[in-house]
Amino acid sequence: MTAGLLLLAGCASRGPDAYSSARPAAAIVLAPGQRSEVVLTAMGLLQSRYRYGGSNPDTGFDCSGLVAYVFGRAAGQPLPHNTARIAELARPVPRSQLKAGDFVFFNTLNRPFSHMGIYIGNAQFVNAPSTGGQVRVDSLNNPYFARRFESARTLFGS
Repeated sequence: MTAGLLLLAGCASRGPDAYSSARPAAAIVLAPGQRSEVVLTAMGLLQSRYRYGGSNPDTGFDCSGLVAYVFGRAAGQPLPHNTARIAELARPVPRSQLKAGDFVFFNTLNRPFSHMGIYIGNAQFVNAPSTGGQVRVDSLNNPYFARRFESARTLFGS
C-alpha cells in the first residue's frame, strides 16, 4: 500500500507546454518507422530523476514532460506537457493491439488521464512515476497499474 501512496505525485496537467511555440495539430499521424526511435529515446532516459513539471533530462521529468520530450526528440512531434491534452490528440487502440511507442494512460489521482507512459512491448512501459524517483520501466500487470489502467492510444499510422 505504501508503494501506491508514494507512487504518483501527479503529472503536470496545467504546466507550460514543453514546446510552447509550436501548437500540435488536431490530428497527428506519425510514420510507423518512428516507433523504434521513440522507444530507444525513452529507454535512453531511464534513471533520469522525477520532477513535477519537469520536461528535460537535466532537471528531471514528470510523466507528460517525459512523453513530450521523447516525441519531440525522436519523432520531431511537439506535444503538450499535459496528459489529458496528449490523450485528446491520440487515437484509442485496443489494449490487445498495443505496439511499441503507443501511449498507456492511467487514472491514478481519481481523475481521468492523470498518469501516462510509453509502451515498449511485453506488457511494459516507460514512465516517470513518483516524487523522489526516477524514469523507469513498469509492467501493465503490476497490480497498482492494472487496477488504474484507463486507455491505450497511439499517434502512429498503420
